Parts: sequence; C-alpha cells; structure tokens
Amino acid sequence: MREKVERSKKTGLPPGSLIPVEEEQRKTPRISIFEYDESHCTERDITEIDYPSVLESKKINWINIDGLSDTRLFERIGSGFNIHSLTLEDILTIDQRPKMENHEDYLYIVLKMINWDDGTADLEVEQVSLLLLRDTVLSFQEKTGDVFDPLRERLRRGTGRTRKEEADYIVYSLMDAIVDNYFNMMDKLRQEIEQIEEEVIEDPETSTSVEIHKMRNQVAMLRRSIWPLREVLATILRSESELIRSHTLPYFRDLYDHTVKVIETLEMFRDNLAGLLDIYLSSVSNKMNEVMKVLTMISTVFIPLSFLAGLYGMNFRYMPELNHRMGYPVLLLVMALLVVFFLLFFKRKKWL
Repeated sequence: MREKVERSKKTGLPPGSLIPVEEEQRKTPRISIFEYDESHCTERDITEIDYPSVLESKKINWINIDGLSDTRLFERIGSGFNIHSLTLEDILTIDQRPKMENHEDYLYIVLKMINWDDGTADLEVEQVSLLLLRDTVLSFQEKTGDVFDPLRERLRRGTGRTRKEEADYIVYSLMDAIVDNYFNMMDKLRQEIEQIEEEVIEDPETSTSVEIHKMRNQVAMLRRSIWPLREVLATILRSESELIRSHTLPYFRDLYDHTVKVIETLEMFRDNLAGLLDIYLSSVSNKMNEVMKVLTMISTVFIPLSFLAGLYGMNFRYMPELNHRMGYPVLLLVMALLVVFFLLFFKRKKWL
C-alpha cells in the first residue's frame, strides 16, 4: 500500500522530480563519513558534505546517509557529484526493483536490506541505494539501523583487506553484508517453517492455515526482493566500467554464488510451504472423515433400535407381543444383541 501511495504522489510531475518519503518528512537525515587509506581512518558525523574536499581527497570516502527526507540535500548531492536527476528520483522512490545502472561517471546500484522483527515475527524490507564514484561511495538508507557494523569495525581497526582496497571493494563489502544477512533471515524462516510443520503433523488448527499463508507471503516478498539481485551481480560481472577493477571481480563472483544459494533456499521454502498446505488440508479432511465415521457408526447402531421402538410404539389395538408377559424384556434383549452384533462387526472390519 505504501508503494502505491509513493507512486501516486508522482502523478503528473516531470521526470526527475524529487519527492521525499512521507514517513521520513519529520526526521533530519543522519550523514556519516569514513575517510581512509591503508594507514589512517577518520570517522565523523557531518551536517553538510564538503564536495570539493571529498572530490579532491586522495583517500577513499564512504558517505552514508540515513533518511530520505531532505530533497535539498539530494539536490546538492546531484550538483556536487554530477548525479543525474533521474538517479536521485530513483533513490527517493523506495519501491525500486534491485538493479544496476552504468552511467558515465558513476554506477548506481539498488538492493534490498531485510531485517527480522522479533516482536511481530515479520520481515521488514528496506531499500538501500549505492553510488560508486571514482574514490567515493555513497549509500542511502530509509532509516537508521543497518547490517554494516562489521564493515565499520574493520575500517576502524584496519583489519582485513578493506583499507587496502579501492572504492569498488567498499561497494562489494556493503553488498556482501546485506547478502550475509539474508542467510540469517533464512535461518529465521527455517525455524518458523519447522514450527508450523510440527503443528501440521501433531494437531493442525484453523490458525495453522493462517500461519502458512503468512509465511508464504513472506517468502514471496523475499523472492521478489532477492531474485533480481542475481541479475544485478551478473551485470556487474559483465560490466566494462573502469570503476570496477578486474581485481575485485572474483569477490563479486563469490557474492553471486551466495545469492544463488539464497534463491535456491527460498525456492525450497516455497515448495515446503506448498507441501505443508496440502498436508494441512489432508489432515483437516482426515479429521472430518473420522468424525463422520463415528457419527455413521452411531447412526448404524441406533437405526434398528429406533425401528423396533417405533414399531412397538404404534397405537394398534391388536398387537400380540403387547399382551405377552415377556414381550418387554425380550425386546430389550433383542436390542442389546443388535448393539453387540454391530460393535463386533465394526471391530472385525477394523472401524473401531
């Protein structure tokens, strides 16, 4: 619903119009910058980007912006880094499909960051936009909070390869952190599906079908968010852009393999949930059949008893059995024998 609202606000506006995300309009964007080389790293929060300093710097700059509310900030980013207005519009349109655009001076990459809400057991999908320039990377998020803390810690401590590499390695590291988090989401989904499976097998209830449909919707949402990423990485691997060095391509190739593995896991989950729904429907049908079998056996036992009671309950004057001294106990005995006969018959047929 939010995506439809965001799109409807652009109706009639010229291409490249910047519309802030409605939920973020009252929040001030948070801007942080890492400036580093192999020997030094500086981290700070800023309110304005010093474009000449960033462009003339001989170090690598990673600028992260949390919040999509300040259109003037994006206009300054567009003019300061020579970013096309359509790219800026895409950054502020949070229902973008994961994609990669190769422009003359920069690469624009869109992907989805997924988080798990433990309180509601729901998945939250957030759009992350990346701009790769010569020595600068800009990342844009809808709100504060992400999965990039391990990368920040490596930059601070100087561990690993990050500070020894160029800006394209930061883009890889950001994408790798997001894809690694996908595996965490897969573990969460696997636990939920296993719990649903236990309910379906042991004691399926009406709420179980609701849980299955909810999980199927989440898997479908994940599939829409992750599936196009494979195409994005394949495009990067085929790209001849000078911004991505051949030295970094093996890392993107490894990231492609991880993405394929996540997609295969999602396909397995989708098949499992379809099977669980079939098992649930079969279990409900079997329970209904058991109920109907019990009711049928009860009816079978009582139908002849009702016939006898009805027969001798008729108000005819001349019925010989009515005047017989042993008529009543004989009739009760016959009824009892009929009940025993049917019970033995059902047991022999293994219906009991």
